[in-house]
Amino acid sequence: MNNIITLTVNPIVDKSTTIDGLRPNIELKCTTPVFRAGGGGINVSIAIKNLGGKSLSIYLAGGPNGVRLQNLMEDEGMSQEVIMLRGRTRDYLSVTDTATELEYRFGIPGPFVTEKEWQDSLNKVEENLQAGDFMVASGKLPLGIPDDFFMKVAAIAKKKKARLILDTKGVGLIHAVKADIFLFKPNLTELSTVCGVGSISYSELETLAVDFLERHSCEVLVVSLGASGALLVSQQEVEYIQAPVVHQKSIIGAGDSMVAGMALSLLADKSFIEMAQFGVACGTAATMRSGTQLCQKEDADKLYEWIRLHSKNIKKK
Repeated sequence: MNNIITLTVNPIVDKSTTIDGLRPNIELKCTTPVFRAGGGGINVSIAIKNLGGKSLSIYLAGGPNGVRLQNLMEDEGMSQEVIMLRGRTRDYLSVTDTATELEYRFGIPGPFVTEKEWQDSLNKVEENLQAGDFMVASGKLPLGIPDDFFMKVAAIAKKKKARLILDTKGVGLIHAVKADIFLFKPNLTELSTVCGVGSISYSELETLAVDFLERHSCEVLVVSLGASGALLVSQQEVEYIQAPVVHQKSIIGAGDSMVAGMALSLLADKSFIEMAQFGVACGTAATMRSGTQLCQKEDADKLYEWIRLHSKNIKKK
C-alpha cells in the first residue's frame, strides 16, 4: 500500500492568543495561549489527519521547544520520525485582535542545521520512502541547509520510484525546480520567482504556467491563487478552479491544507482535476477556522461539492 511522507526541516511550535484591542506602550492582556505543532510538512500531516487520512511526518527538532513539538505531535496521534538538533526549534506567535478581527503573526528565526543533521534527515527519508509513495517536501530552508537540499530529496524520490510534491519558497525554490517533480504548488509570487519575472498578472498567468511546465521536469502544476482558487496545468488540461466565498478567520496553513487535500486525492487515484478541486476546498476550509486549526473534513467535503457543482468545462491543451 502506498503512503504519504512529509518532510519538515524548519518546523515551529505555534502559540496563538487573542487580545481585545491592540494599543502601544501598555500591558495588553492576552487569553490563555494555545500551542500547536506546525511548519510546512507538519501542517500537511496534521491536515491529512483532520481529513481522515494517515501520513508519516519526518522533521528536525531541538532544544526544549523540540521536546514540546514532539509532545504536541504525540498528542495529535501523529506518526513521526525525529532528527534531533543541537539548535532550538523556533517559535511562531499569532495574535488576533478581537476588536478588529485582524491577525498579527510573528516569526522567530529557526536554528542553524549542521551538515550531519541535514544528512541524517535525508537518510531518514531514504529509509522510509518506498516505490509509489508520495513525498511531500514543504517549507522554507533554515540556516545551514544547502540551497540544493530539495534537489537531493528529489533524487532520493526518483531513486525510490516515489512521487515528489513540492511546496517551498526562497533560494531553495530556484534549485528545487531543476529536479524531477511530480506536483509543484507555487503561489503567484513563487511562480514569478521561478519564471524570472517581477510579478504575474492574470492575463499572462496561463501562458507562463504552461511555459513553465514545458521547460521543467514537472508532471502537474497547481498555482494557488488564494481566495480566487487555483490554476491547474498538466500535459492534457488547463483549468481554473473557483474557490467558494467564505468568511475568513485566518489564512495560516491554507496552502498546507491545500497540499494535504491534493496528496490524499492522489493517494486515492483521483484525476488531476478532482485533486485540484479538493485541494482548493481544503485550502478554503482552513481559512474558516481561527488560528492554526487547518482544514476540517466536514468543511472541506461541503466546499468540494460546491466546487464540483460550479466547475466549468475543462480546457484541453
